[in-house]
Amino acid sequence: MKVWIKYLIGVVIGLACALILPVDNPSVSGAILFILDIFIRFGRYIVVPMIFFSGVIAVNRLRSSKLILKTSLWTGLIIVASSLILTLAGVLSIVIVKLPRIPITVDQVTDTYTLGIGNMIRSLFPASAFEAVLEGSFLLVPFLLAFLVGWESSVDETVFRPVLTLMDSLSKLVYGISVFFTEVMSVGMIAIMCNWTITFRSVWTTGIYTPMFIMFIVDFVLIVGIIYPVILYYVCHDPHPYRILFASLTSLFTSFFSGDTNLTLPLNIRHGKESLGIRRRVSGFTYPLFSIFARGGSALVVVISFIVIWRSYSSLAISFKDVLWISGSAFGLSFLLGGLPSGSSFVLLAILCTTYSKGFETSFLLLKPAAPIICSFAALFDAATAMFGSYIVAVKTKMIEHHNLAHFI
Repeated sequence: MKVWIKYLIGVVIGLACALILPVDNPSVSGAILFILDIFIRFGRYIVVPMIFFSGVIAVNRLRSSKLILKTSLWTGLIIVASSLILTLAGVLSIVIVKLPRIPITVDQVTDTYTLGIGNMIRSLFPASAFEAVLEGSFLLVPFLLAFLVGWESSVDETVFRPVLTLMDSLSKLVYGISVFFTEVMSVGMIAIMCNWTITFRSVWTTGIYTPMFIMFIVDFVLIVGIIYPVILYYVCHDPHPYRILFASLTSLFTSFFSGDTNLTLPLNIRHGKESLGIRRRVSGFTYPLFSIFARGGSALVVVISFIVIWRSYSSLAISFKDVLWISGSAFGLSFLLGGLPSGSSFVLLAILCTTYSKGFETSFLLLKPAAPIICSFAALFDAATAMFGSYIVAVKTKMIEHHNLAHFI
């Protein structure tokens, strides 16, 4: 059975559980949250070892084949370009379509939100290499260590051959384990979908946020269904760009209903290898970087969310200067969300509201009930970007073995 079908079955069963079970019962809701937490932890369990061992081999092979610069340039270009496209899409959609106002609430701020940029920079160089390998949320830390090991081991491959042989074996071993984990996570989708449905139903029944959700859906269809395939067609001369979208189904399911970029990463790598035929030296390099830095989905939903908040508080037209500040801030700060695998969009929105001030310091609370769904859409955009972007890099570096559609997992 295809992997995406297994995940779809998990989604359907989870939806049915949310509709049938007495979720208002504290014991039932507590059990659902407990099972959900176990599966989320289970899904993230293999991420760091996979990033580290695959990263070492990827960097070593890319440098040995003199492709490290070309791969880095293409990856960086696509990350920046995709984030810019998504940010502009958010600006254009919310400027063209005026969404209804959201009723003002009087909730009090109970949490302080910050990106902790200084701590993020410090975490890149922990007290020991073991701490780098153990870092579970900010994937740039183990990836940086993997980059250094892979880079240095390519200087003299004769001397470091035993190390590379060990790393290569461990990379294949961890990948095999990740395949098992991704198969089990199809069962975990039941708990993930059940919890998401409960949250979504409580938000949807108010009707307050429905127009904004519809805008997110339209933007997703336009960007992932039209813009990305068109870019792929012209950049890679691929006559069948929708194959990549088909290969991304499992990742899209997982990212949307979990809202977790780290949880989606093993699925991205697996489908990149077994469905799209992306070679390990590229997938081990591009997918982690996309997961860490390509957060244009957060920029898109935050731009739309902030302007919805603006229009809810004021009847005055928003100036071009303010639109430029909002979009520029969302675009720039989106690259700093790597340490937040889930919930990053709402954190970014809170930071923008606080930074902008002018009475907007606590205005992000208007969207707090809808925060999990907003973050789901952001993760959905980012998962699609990672799949399309990594495919482009693989084609441009000629590190891909195209598979027939019938052989997609």
